[in-house]
Amino acid sequence: MALSDFDTTGNEDTGNVLYKIRTMLSELYTGFSGVAATFTGLVTADGLKVGTGTKTASATAGAATLNKPSGVITSEALTTAAAATYTLTLTNSEIAATSQVLVTVGNGTNSAGLPVLATVTPASGSVVIVVRNAHAANALNGTIKVAFVVLDA
Repeated sequence: MALSDFDTTGNEDTGNVLYKIRTMLSELYTGFSGVAATFTGLVTADGLKVGTGTKTASATAGAATLNKPSGVITSEALTTAAAATYTLTLTNSEIAATSQVLVTVGNGTNSAGLPVLATVTPASGSVVIVVRNAHAANALNGTIKVAFVVLDA
C-alpha cells in the first residue's frame, strides 16, 4: 500500500482513509506480510506518518517503549481474569497529547478469554491502552498483540 492510495474524499468505501488505516493495522498485526511499498525514511501525509525499521516491541509489567508512528506490541504472558482489565503503557516520542492513536487488539499465544479494546488515552510521549477480558468465565492465558497507528491532529 502506498500513501498515494489514500483518498481523503471518502467517496468510495475502499478509498476512504479510515478503511485504508484499518487495512494498514491489519497488515501490521499479521506480521507486516503483503506490504508492497518500500520506505527509506519517514513519510508523512495529512498527519499520517509511516516510518521504517523495527516496529515491534515486547511489554514487561504492562510497559513498553517503541518510538515509531506505528507498530505492534506483544504483551507479557497474561492471566487477566474474566471481566478484568490489563493496562499497557506505551512510551513513544511520536505521540502528542493531541494525537489520535488507533489501536487493535488480538491474540498472541492467548487461547482463552476474549481481549477487547476498552480505552486509549494519549498523552505527551505516551499512550495508555486498557484491554478488557470480555469472556464471561475464562481468564487470558498467554500474550496478546496490540497494533497501533499514530495520527497527528
